[in-house]
Amino acid sequence: MTDLTEIKAAARKAAFARRKEAHSVALANSSSLLSECLAGHRGVPLAGYMPIRTEIDPLPAMAEAAAYGPVGVPVIQGEGMPLEFSRWEPGGALRAGPFGAEVPLVDDFFDPEILIVPLVAFDRAGGRLGYGGGFYDRTLERLRARRATLAIGFAYQAQEAESLPLELTDQPLDMIVTEREVIEFGPA
Repeated sequence: MTDLTEIKAAARKAAFARRKEAHSVALANSSSLLSECLAGHRGVPLAGYMPIRTEIDPLPAMAEAAAYGPVGVPVIQGEGMPLEFSRWEPGGALRAGPFGAEVPLVDDFFDPEILIVPLVAFDRAGGRLGYGGGFYDRTLERLRARRATLAIGFAYQAQEAESLPLELTDQPLDMIVTEREVIEFGPA
């Protein structure tokens, strides 16, 4: 197994299994540390995500943040394109989006300055393994070219990997928040 695509596929498979197990025993307050981190950024435009499958749920933290400023969720524009973020409000009308994630019924796009990023696996160097579509890498590259953008990976502790098969196009995270700890990384 020398091809990077195959190595990434194997790493994803192992990480999905760890995430599924962690999700099955997840506590109701899994987003409390994320809420604490976001409290230091009240009013700053941010985007989270609508959890699918066994992803850790950021919605309680997003709902708290929405009381202070704009909160959005990703809307896929097409294959090979960066994500756009549409304003989301707790209890707002939603429609089905790609891959089973709901999106706001009416698009109201904005650029977030903080991005809560879902992931399949992470390492202690700020590396992130996603689903393989490159959406968040393209998006972070675009946002960071415009202004400083804080990328917070949100995951179960069990999703941590010793190391990840990363490429030059993989955008690093600035912070990882799990249900147990906050891991911050210095400037690159």
